[in-house]
Amino acid sequence: MPQIKKFLYVNRKAPHGSIYALESLEVVLVGAAFDQDVSLAFIDDGVYQLMLNQNTNGIGVKNFSPTYRALSDYDINQIYVEKESLELRGLKQEDLLPLTWEDEDEDWAEKDSIQVVSSEELGDIIDKQDIIFNF
Repeated sequence: MPQIKKFLYVNRKAPHGSIYALESLEVVLVGAAFDQDVSLAFIDDGVYQLMLNQNTNGIGVKNFSPTYRALSDYDINQIYVEKESLELRGLKQEDLLPLTWEDEDEDWAEKDSIQVVSSEELGDIIDKQDIIFNF
């Protein structure tokens, strides 16, 4: 049986003003639907993609941020946010969407999907991936 490859999707762009964030989310969901081992990383302005209470009414685009809550339905629960990127933008984990998953091995205990990691830790995570997509 072939070994399942690990796919990391790195998100660097703000959620609006380009197609990168939405395209990344769509590709992630398609990959997960085909049983890929998917994880996401948010660095630089990509951390804004996970911000709470996004309102896109003034810019005339669809607010797709609620879709991130569906990630756990696709067994995507490894979401890494670079600590330094948050700090440079004056953000904390509490400013991000409360993304969770249910651990069936622990009687369906609800756990955080988002892990805030240092750039060094993120480098170690990246090194363990088989395939990396940058958006």
